[in-house]
Amino acid sequence: MLLGVDVGGTFTDAALMDSERLYTAKVPTTSGDEATGVLGAIGAVLERADAAAPEVEAFTHGMTVGTNALLQERGARTVLIATAGFADLLDIGRQDRPSLYRPCRARPTALVPPEDRLEARERIGPGGVIAELGADEVARLSRAVGDSGAESVAICLLFSFRDPSHEAAIAAALREHHPGIHVSASHEVLPAFREYERCSTTVIDAYLSPLLARYLRGLSSACSRRGLPEPVVMRSSGGTAPVAEAVEGGAWSVLSGPAGGAVGAARLAAVTDRSDVLGFDMGGTSCDVCVVEGGEVRRTDSRQIDGRPIQLPMVDVQTVGAGGGSVAWRDAGGALRVGPRSAGADPGPACYGRGGTEPTVTDANLLLGYLASDSALAGGVELDADASGAAVDALAAELGLGRIETAEGIVRVADQEMLRALRVMTVERGVDPRRFALMPFGGAGPMHAAAMARELDINRIICPRASGVLSALGLIAAGRRHDTARTVLVSGPELTAERVASIVSELAEQARAGIAQANVAATYELRYRGQSFALPIPGRPDAGPAELAEAFAREHEMRYGYRDPGGELELVGVRVAAEAPGPELRPLAAGGGENREGMRRARFDREWMDSRVIRGEPAAGSSASGPCVFELPEATLVLPPGWSAEVDAAGTILANGSQTGGAQAAAGALE
Repeated sequence: MLLGVDVGGTFTDAALMDSERLYTAKVPTTSGDEATGVLGAIGAVLERADAAAPEVEAFTHGMTVGTNALLQERGARTVLIATAGFADLLDIGRQDRPSLYRPCRARPTALVPPEDRLEARERIGPGGVIAELGADEVARLSRAVGDSGAESVAICLLFSFRDPSHEAAIAAALREHHPGIHVSASHEVLPAFREYERCSTTVIDAYLSPLLARYLRGLSSACSRRGLPEPVVMRSSGGTAPVAEAVEGGAWSVLSGPAGGAVGAARLAAVTDRSDVLGFDMGGTSCDVCVVEGGEVRRTDSRQIDGRPIQLPMVDVQTVGAGGGSVAWRDAGGALRVGPRSAGADPGPACYGRGGTEPTVTDANLLLGYLASDSALAGGVELDADASGAAVDALAAELGLGRIETAEGIVRVADQEMLRALRVMTVERGVDPRRFALMPFGGAGPMHAAAMARELDINRIICPRASGVLSALGLIAAGRRHDTARTVLVSGPELTAERVASIVSELAEQARAGIAQANVAATYELRYRGQSFALPIPGRPDAGPAELAEAFAREHEMRYGYRDPGGELELVGVRVAAEAPGPELRPLAAGGGENREGMRRARFDREWMDSRVIRGEPAAGSSASGPCVFELPEATLVLPPGWSAEVDAAGTILANGSQTGGAQAAAGALE
């Protein structure tokens, strides 16, 4: 049996797969003590499968522990060691303006305050050592770290990606004399140029690693006591790593949770023979959007989290603060807003009956008939329509609207927030969303999918049977993966097939370490010499300069409208990934559960309509026409009039719609 558990902001999801069946469970997340919720989810799914802990062969875990610690600034106290004169690099940054019309917008607080920054008297330049690092200087830095009381140290010296000798000497001394302090050295975390991004990534790694170490080691011990295998951890890149490796690199797991959903969307797309899908994961706290093209989830090597750059390979996910638990409120200008603040798991939306009094998206969906008060949500949550009404009425009074109009407004505003993320990943990048199918998942995703599809002129929705826990299922399907990179800056006569092959071979050997039967993929960062930024070009590990030049020219022409036949090509860096394939997701029988039908009135296009309700796991080969509601075990799919749906052999709901919506004009510019 294979087990996957994903910790979200509101619910913790579990999926258990054997050779014949898939079993799922969802329990409320235990904020501040996530391991308790993980063990509760494992117990629930084992009970549903009538299985014992020793029967679990492998356990993959995805979590938001690192993400939340970074957003809430509650990581380890960290010391930064930088080259003399560069200790304030985190404050200086790139001197750009993230908001053009907000020149006074505050930047995020540096994770290392000025009093915890140390300057190393040394200097390495692009040509080699300029000022040597003496033994006395190493000893001085070691004493200063010991006196600081810090839990972690980030070392980021200039040009360490070319010559790591000074960083390595400091790191070795710290690890020898202070074994209880975590050490992150930039040449180990990110051996690449651009000192600000390298410093930020290294500091994040040091800031999160002690926290993740405590959490993962505690969870591992609890699993061992219960007869469960030690978990392997999902990384932001979409691959897994053992606990011992994961705790040494906290920055690699920042997007651990969303990565599971992206991998699950890609694997399920392959099962349904749809290679191009937009993954749309709406949980209780946020919404994550990913793009799957050609059966592969799109990846990136850089992004910002709360304004802090992190430059490591990761799945390309756009996140907005719009989930089922997102709180609706009136801003100072009198406008209705939704999120990013969430009611979370405790107290949760007002309808959960746990003391929440603020209106949320879930409360609005309940009042509009998309959820039923006589149905329990996953985790045994009973819904209280009267509590939802009271919460929405309070906001309606502020806005001068009625209850239903306010509920409709909450849903529409939340939809627009999520549409913004979908457009960022498609239209704003020159991708026509109409050629994709929409795959909603998460507890709330399928409920809003048809509205998203209508706005983007998408007429195909793929809703997996396990859509409510697809992130956990994606964890099961993930394989081991190790990424490595190096800045090389090679051009002219030095850019030869032998030089490129030597670089790739060395990196591939590092990436393969500890991974049996790994497939190796290379990405080449190329530019015309003199340009500031490079384009990532996937290529064969043994690709030659001529092949790379042609691939780069095609990509450059596609992005910018021209190619420069006389331009000199420069290889800026090489990234290599070694990945061992994970288990295959096969069409499996349902893990049990009732299937019954009924009728319910729901609100569509400002009109109440009788909707057919299919509760439980729909039977293979069955069909339905909108308006209808599929109440799946951990999610609810709502289809308005104009949509029809069929259920395939795997229990996946394939829905088709004929209406067009608001994206037609915007997408038409792409034709």
